[in-house]
Amino acid sequence: MVHFMRNVLSKVPPNHRDWASAALKAIFAMESRESALAKAGTVAAEMESRKLKAAAGCLREGIGETTAYLLPEFPTEHRRRIRTNNMIERLNREIRRRTRVVGSFPDGNSALMLICARIRYVTANEWSTRRYLDMSRLDDNLQEAN
Repeated sequence: MVHFMRNVLSKVPPNHRDWASAALKAIFAMESRESALAKAGTVAAEMESRKLKAAAGCLREGIGETTAYLLPEFPTEHRRRIRTNNMIERLNREIRRRTRVVGSFPDGNSALMLICARIRYVTANEWSTRRYLDMSRLDDNLQEAN
């Protein structure tokens, strides 16, 4: 979601950024996917009226994928974790921290081996004890849908 907003805002001139940023945040503050898509249509139309056609096109093109976390199949409790990429960013920081210590690698395979070893360690030790999403809630939603 953050990366999508950055992509749209990169196509907006600085004098319209405050308005565009607030409008994009309003889209993602919606409770349902239908209302978010409707709000996105309204915002895209307003962008076009302000002569921000590139930003409106980017918004229309990517809004469907970016609001997938609002699908009714996902429990409300999961939405915050699904829409963010914090776990991926955390893993990237850990890999960056480890590769910086080494400095330079003799070849690509040695770098790949270090990265894979770090990923194995993190997933086996740090992430294995945590529950990121409670999947029993997902089962409850599927049973209600049937």
